[in-house]
Amino acid sequence: MSDLADFHQSFIADIQGDADALGLYTQEAFFEKVGEILTEAGEIDQCDYAYFQGSEQQGRRVVHLQVSGYGGDPAESDGVLSLILCDFQITPEVRLTRGADLKAQFNKLVEFLRHARREAFRESLEETSLGAGLADLINTRWNGIEKIKLIFVTNSDNRAKVDAMPAGNIDDKPVTYNVWDLKRLQAFVEQGKARADLTIDFAEDFGGGIPVLKASGSDAALESYIAVIPGSQLAAIYDKWGARLLESNVRSFLQARGNVNKGIRKTILEEPHMFLAYNNGLAATAESVELAPTEEGLVITKADNLQIVNGGQTTASIHAARKLAGEGLKDIFVQMKLSVVPPILSDTVVPRISEFANSQNKVNAADFFANHPFHIKIEELSRKILAPVGINGYRETKWFYERARGQYADERSKKTPAERKKWDAEFPRRQFFTKTDLAKFENTWSGKPHMVSLGAQKNFADFAKTIEKVWGKNGARINEAWYRHLISKAIIFRKMEKLVSAQDWYEGGYRANIVTYAIAKVARDAAERDLVVDLSRVWRSQDAPATLEGALLVAAAEAQEAITNPPEGIRNMSEWAKKQACWEAFRKRELSYPEEFGDILIEPEEAKSEDDDVSDDENLTKSVEAQTRVFELGGQFWAQAKTWGRSNKLLSPSEYGVLDVCSKMPTRIPTEKQSQFAIEVLNKLMENGFRESEAAAAQ
Repeated sequence: MSDLADFHQSFIADIQGDADALGLYTQEAFFEKVGEILTEAGEIDQCDYAYFQGSEQQGRRVVHLQVSGYGGDPAESDGVLSLILCDFQITPEVRLTRGADLKAQFNKLVEFLRHARREAFRESLEETSLGAGLADLINTRWNGIEKIKLIFVTNSDNRAKVDAMPAGNIDDKPVTYNVWDLKRLQAFVEQGKARADLTIDFAEDFGGGIPVLKASGSDAALESYIAVIPGSQLAAIYDKWGARLLESNVRSFLQARGNVNKGIRKTILEEPHMFLAYNNGLAATAESVELAPTEEGLVITKADNLQIVNGGQTTASIHAARKLAGEGLKDIFVQMKLSVVPPILSDTVVPRISEFANSQNKVNAADFFANHPFHIKIEELSRKILAPVGINGYRETKWFYERARGQYADERSKKTPAERKKWDAEFPRRQFFTKTDLAKFENTWSGKPHMVSLGAQKNFADFAKTIEKVWGKNGARINEAWYRHLISKAIIFRKMEKLVSAQDWYEGGYRANIVTYAIAKVARDAAERDLVVDLSRVWRSQDAPATLEGALLVAAAEAQEAITNPPEGIRNMSEWAKKQACWEAFRKRELSYPEEFGDILIEPEEAKSEDDDVSDDENLTKSVEAQTRVFELGGQFWAQAKTWGRSNKLLSPSEYGVLDVCSKMPTRIPTEKQSQFAIEVLNKLMENGFRESEAAAAQ
């Protein structure tokens, strides 16, 4: 069986599993899954479900209309309207999709778009339906829409190359076609590769090659070039590829800061000839480039998978101001440093270049990177801490935190069939969560359901701004107790996703909004009573107690009522749920919870006492682990570490003294405290070049 056929089967199984777990139709579960992928890949800013399917008689022919969802309010997406159509079918073999099939699918989106602008069509729709909300949004925003992006997502194998392909105009607004098929989904899910087939043809599509100066020597690790790119060319490239040009961490960073810098915009409009002097320029990477010699020197004609790793705000600002700049745009030039990073190194090197290039920003860009110590610590805890059997389990398991895309699939793929079976039992797929999931759980409990409603990436960008505060000076707060609470929040969130779908009062749609609003409301109302939800109880049972479920469902029913009844003049409920005003109005509502609600609430002091007990146990475990490791390494090893550290002048007197005690084992036995200290010293020596394996081998 081919890799694609394997992925086809496992992907269908995942979607069916999600649908069962969340009480959704498979089409909706597929939309949720691909929505995460499209937003993470930068194809769209956010993803909202708005299913509609219908047909209209036009003369002798019947036109078909269909849409699955959209990429958020165009007014908040640089004037880009993104409409999405999903095609998910459960078949034993991988289906093929050809050019003619694609045309029929895109026509359904085009027809929905055309009909949405007709009053008679809008009036014919049920007012509270998802399709009516989307049609109303399209009509309301039509004059401000600058570009239309039609996206077809399918679990078939597409044989026609369609990515950001121009497809004419509707009412003078340019339209592009984009297809995400099974191969492309596989590349993203398994390798985090969002940049497939993103080839910038400067010579063919953007007015000509870019003059460059080779900046790297023949023995350099990476090929590098210095270039000056015209602002008009940069704006045109961004207009076609949008946020997909920006390295994913930079994209998150920009979402937290706003896309357009006022200072850059002012220079563009008032002093375009000074732009090159004032602006720091871009840092970019590409997997490969094509060069051509000219009479004036070398030019780059093509770049594969170009990624702007620093200067995203400059690029977005030039693009946003290009119309206002008028003739001034031709005076704008931007310096660019381009590093050619081969695909085999791109997953590790590109994020590092991006991180270092952004390190001078006031807002700590590192908070947006998967290698921030916060995410590494959560990953370590998730691999180590066993979750209790709970009331529905039969063995202890672990939750898997995927801090970088593809970790789960990568780990699993390395196992033999027998090992994979064991691994699946240890890390059940239902207990897998990503950093955007983590941000969703935390921001919900922090009273930000409107931020969660903005979508995974924007919500993560908001959460990332709080990471430094949560992490503190040394991350001491991110311990086992904190992790247990995080998992308890995940359990509650996922349980609610399933429960809401099964309620008689649930009208369909807005489930994600209802869930985050309901949990945030319950947490808030508990705090109003000077109490907190007993998350430790949720952790022990690995389930949400019935008393908590009852309260959450009361809040959920009210949340649906609040979201689907916006103030006068607002028809799109999804957009209403993203407003802080929606949360403020709901937050102030008085709810009648069941009497049993109080059973799941405890005093904050009681919660803290239990956390302290967990921390004491954790410290004891660490102490035992440290002492065990010190003994296992042996006296001779510690003698070598002591000698190496001293010869390199890396040891303070106290550090030398503790290593000296360890080196004299078994005559002298280090205490628990000394053992922990010795391990810390060893880590420091290793960071400075001491090799544990070499020292151990020398014994």
